Amino acid sequence: MTLVAQQVALEMIAAVRPLLLAIRPRSPQLADQLERAATSAALNVAEGARSQGRNEAARYHFASGSAAEARAALAIAEAWGHISLAQRAPAEAKLDRLGALLWGLTHRR
Repeated sequence: MTLVAQQVALEMIAAVRPLLLAIRPRSPQLADQLERAATSAALNVAEGARSQGRNEAARYHFASGSAAEARAALAIAEAWGHISLAQRAPAEAKLDRLGALLWGLTHRR
């Protein structure tokens, strides 16, 4: 059984992919950072799903931080004029959903 957050993380990557294609010609470093952050979020969710205790919580916290980094990269790309707000909206929606799921995973009692 796949954790819902894992599926949403993959959907987020799919939403980020076309933006990378728009950003990379203008700012390869920013595109690389965005790609690494999105990938890290997904990988840490997967690792957290197979971890226990403090390791599990740490992986979900790392995933949340990477998702925040991806969000910041999208905002920076928009600020530089590489993409528009409308272009980044689908990826932002996936990042919102992932963030909410990760919050729930890190605040369980």
